[in-house]
Amino acid sequence: MQFDHIDDLQHALASRNYIADRSLTTALFLALKLNKPLLLEGEAGVGKTEIAKTLTTLLGTQLIRLQCYEGLDASTAIYEWNYQRQLLQIRLAEQSGGQASSDIFSREFLIQRPLLQAIDARHTQAPVLLIDELDRADEEFEAFLLELLSDWQITIPELGTIKATHPPIVIITSNRTREVHDALKRRCLFHWVDYPTLDKELKILAARVPHINDTLARQIVLFVQELRRLDLFKIPGVAETIDWANALAALNTTKLTLETVDDTLGAILKYQDDLQQVRGDAVKAIMARVSAL
Repeated sequence: MQFDHIDDLQHALASRNYIADRSLTTALFLALKLNKPLLLEGEAGVGKTEIAKTLTTLLGTQLIRLQCYEGLDASTAIYEWNYQRQLLQIRLAEQSGGQASSDIFSREFLIQRPLLQAIDARHTQAPVLLIDELDRADEEFEAFLLELLSDWQITIPELGTIKATHPPIVIITSNRTREVHDALKRRCLFHWVDYPTLDKELKILAARVPHINDTLARQIVLFVQELRRLDLFKIPGVAETIDWANALAALNTTKLTLETVDDTLGAILKYQDDLQQVRGDAVKAIMARVSAL
């Protein structure tokens, strides 16, 4: 699917229940047009990962996801050799009286990990490569990405350089627990995904949880927006807003009350210190403001 205008992409995303503002849509539009990776930074739960999933559905292509973590290395992210199969090949050669062939370092014995899968020549169209939470990986891991993001290729010493026929659409996310290196940033377009405005979050909730009434939806969003003003250890994101709305809908709630808020706070606050801070007087004060708005 081709998008000739930013508005076309924005409407297409909305048709898949992803509400993107103009600036985010523009960044994504340029990433598609220029075939550049898009680095999305922002707090957890604001919809960075979801945009890669939505784009995959929109384009009707394959999603290849690399979930980053501390200690991630090339054998997990790029490739490794199937040593057991290579050893078996050597033993079979010995049993037949021949010698082990150098072909044990051929594609047949190569195990492709996400980054190599993303540039596989067998793709008939560009896949979406999601490199999720890059900031969780060690800084040294970013060096493995530079060749891929610059030239859409990976060099394997035993095989040579493997280059993409259909370069992947790359979305990189970071919660900014550490800074991403400048060398990687230079290869990407960048966009900061912030917490949504009141109006935008209402639209998101209407798209994602359409079965709740307008009054409850507005109360939920107003309450969460007020929570984000507090000094919490983990501020609730859009994902928590949606989770809370679904929880309240499951309880057949039609209007927020002090009791329902107190009973369901665990859907939006995930740390005991935050729960203790909010319960009681803070909830009453927020509810009073929500009722007044």
